[in-house]
Amino acid sequence: MAATGAAAPGRLVQYVVVRADLVHELSWPLGAVITQACHAATAAVHLHYSDPDTQRYLEDLDNMHKVVLGAPDEASLSSLSESLTQAGVAHKLWIEQPENVPTCLALKPCPKEAVQPLLRKFKLFK
Repeated sequence: MAATGAAAPGRLVQYVVVRADLVHELSWPLGAVITQACHAATAAVHLHYSDPDTQRYLEDLDNMHKVVLGAPDEASLSSLSESLTQAGVAHKLWIEQPENVPTCLALKPCPKEAVQPLLRKFKLFK
């Protein structure tokens, strides 16, 4: 189930998981939360730039596919990061500085079917 290494057939997707409580409970401006997601997605691509799946994803810029999901809170985001690490799924947990607050995470681009089971409990970000 690992999403690292050689490119696999299937649609490549970059999943981004954002803490929904930042907007709905902590009253962060939506623009600030979107910025966090952008940071995480860019960092994940940068960290895994030479990965075959990342290269394949970047070959067709006009057809990149991202899915943005919502995590209820910091604990669920951290738990997801731990699960992804245990499963060998490459990702970047974005921690906003200098506050040291985990805000979101982004997976490197990978085949949807390789990671979707790990993300099943998260719904589209609203």
